[in-house]
Amino acid sequence: MVWRRLSGRAMLGAMSSIEIQGQVDDGFSAVADAFAANFVEHGEVGAGFCLYVDGQKRVDIAAGVADTADGRAYDHDTLQLVFSTTKGAAAICIAQLVQAGKLRYDDLVADHWPEFAAGGKGAVTVSQMMSHQAGLFTVDNPPSFDDVLAVTPIVEALAAQAPLWEPGTNHGYHALTYGWLAGELVRRVDGRDIGTYFAEEVAGPLGLDFWIGLPESEEPRVAPLIAAPPPTDMTAEELQLMIQVMGPGTNGNRALTLDGTINALEGDNPFNTREVHATQMPAANGITTAASLARMYAATIGDVDGVRLLNTDTMDAMRAEQVRGPDGCLVMESRFGQGMMLHGELVPLIQDGSYGHAGAGGSLGYANPELGVGYGYVMNQMSAGLAGDPRTIGLNDAVQACL
Repeated sequence: MVWRRLSGRAMLGAMSSIEIQGQVDDGFSAVADAFAANFVEHGEVGAGFCLYVDGQKRVDIAAGVADTADGRAYDHDTLQLVFSTTKGAAAICIAQLVQAGKLRYDDLVADHWPEFAAGGKGAVTVSQMMSHQAGLFTVDNPPSFDDVLAVTPIVEALAAQAPLWEPGTNHGYHALTYGWLAGELVRRVDGRDIGTYFAEEVAGPLGLDFWIGLPESEEPRVAPLIAAPPPTDMTAEELQLMIQVMGPGTNGNRALTLDGTINALEGDNPFNTREVHATQMPAANGITTAASLARMYAATIGDVDGVRLLNTDTMDAMRAEQVRGPDGCLVMESRFGQGMMLHGELVPLIQDGSYGHAGAGGSLGYANPELGVGYGYVMNQMSAGLAGDPRTIGLNDAVQACL
């Protein structure tokens, strides 16, 4: 490995106070330049980026401030909550159970979770659930915030809930509920809760700093999230889209806040609390590093230090397009495989064939088997946009230019 300290001043004159630390192999300096540009052009505060190519780490960099209250540096030990980027980890858990022959995507969910058949959901398949077609993006009478953190009450509410559209006739982003649905399916099929399963079958073999349910011992390493600035630079079209998605009573608002029970966009962010870090919210509260994200995705397409999470057939089944078109919650077009976002307008990845997941505010992890890429980006400064964060677009472009 080639380790060197990169001076922000050397690359971008305005960055005299930013030092980018880490590994940048020969031929990948454009990626470090794009990372540096995010601090100058896009208001980055603290961030990490990592890239694997053909199972080898080629870039692993971090810079900035992890906590503006105490000035702690954002470095390779900094942990970051990554919101919906967690969904990719949950999708890998389901895919491993498919690979092991314990589950099939065309199984009925109720065959493994009998209570799920209530409310007319008996014919919902695992594939429909994983590709946001089940019509369960919220529940009509959500449990209290404390009960949601306890997990069992929200799982029981989802099992009892009648679909909010006929399953299979529409797809719409299950922003929070996806995780509890996938998590309960893992528990019913395997016997372990998804946090334990992920720790033992994914994070452990690869040596990842990645948790769904953070141990208290790791809490001091977490970088607090910084709220997105007001969207003053939005075009009229972008502002109208934001209103369509997040206006009161919209499917988007209901999905993203669980009908107002969990709101990361107003006041103190609950996702900065120990209570939320400790629970298992497999759609939204994964805590990790850029290096662990990239390493996990790299191990879905090939060996990483002797560990491979998915074989080629399973990986291809996971990334096979299940739905594409206007999203019933996010309005704009979305594309999903079996729990994975696919390259498109909502989340631009490196090119077609890529699969992964973005998180609210900007975090992103993905893989592209044709290019051999495993990619991870995390940050504490959230952005306000709904699609196509300029920070990851710039990094994507730089990665492609270096390959």
